[in-house]
Amino acid sequence: MRTFRMPIAAVGQICSTSSMTHNLTQCRSLIQKASAAGAKALFLPEASDYIASNAAATVSLCKPAQDSEFVLGLQKEAAKYQLPLNVGVHEPAEGGKKVKNTLLWIDEQGNITQRYQKLHLFDVEIRDGPILKESNSVEKGPRIEDPFDTPLGSIGLLICFDLRFPEPSLALRHRGAQILTYPSAFTVPTGKAHWETLLRARAIETQSYVIAAAQVGFHNEEKTRRSYGHSVIVDPWGKVVAELSGEEDEKGRGLDVGEIAVAEVDMEYLEKVRREVPLLRRTDVYPEID
Repeated sequence: MRTFRMPIAAVGQICSTSSMTHNLTQCRSLIQKASAAGAKALFLPEASDYIASNAAATVSLCKPAQDSEFVLGLQKEAAKYQLPLNVGVHEPAEGGKKVKNTLLWIDEQGNITQRYQKLHLFDVEIRDGPILKESNSVEKGPRIEDPFDTPLGSIGLLICFDLRFPEPSLALRHRGAQILTYPSAFTVPTGKAHWETLLRARAIETQSYVIAAAQVGFHNEEKTRRSYGHSVIVDPWGKVVAELSGEEDEKGRGLDVGEIAVAEVDMEYLEKVRREVPLLRRTDVYPEID
């Protein structure tokens, strides 16, 4: 009997700085590792191109994709290794005063074929923690984009803080998504409290694979911005099937920087979960999310 191997997804973890050259070097290493592992796609974190120290720098560093040495470098690597990439970057917003927090799909020929702009912006004040106002420099996205076919399955794109809202993931499931993405730069306090719980919840309630590539560690010398890490892949039953380490200790050591984790994506298993535990919604009682 011939045995067919399921396609492999790779999730990568980096620590972006304000240097796009440095960040591209990190991502190139992950691409090589993912290719060697036989992955059919590599998922990279939110803001992989750069993380700046303040809102003004976030805007000033931003370039259109066609002019960005970071994006152009990734397109070249995707074509070289024939490996699709999912990566979070910044793109200029109209007027030049803000940026778009964008998620790109770069196909195996190196072409940008999909874009999603982050819907929900991270404006929070954590007690004894960071005060972050993403809306100071970022323009919120206008819509949920439809899922699209890939070598792994049908993917629906979401980013970081979108994770706290079940409606977009339910809408994407309704439109046919089998895999949801949440590339992120989660803070350490919110990461410890909610990261895995929310990711598993989104997987369980949509009966989908969830792939969440994460930033990890301190992003600047002043140590004013720090990300939690713990990139994961969750299966449609809510089981964590791949995971990297992250920031957990008071010394602020970044763990698994420049590493990947891989997992098989089994669509027969996904359909089994959906078939055996059908989620029959009472849309006669509450509105359908589409």
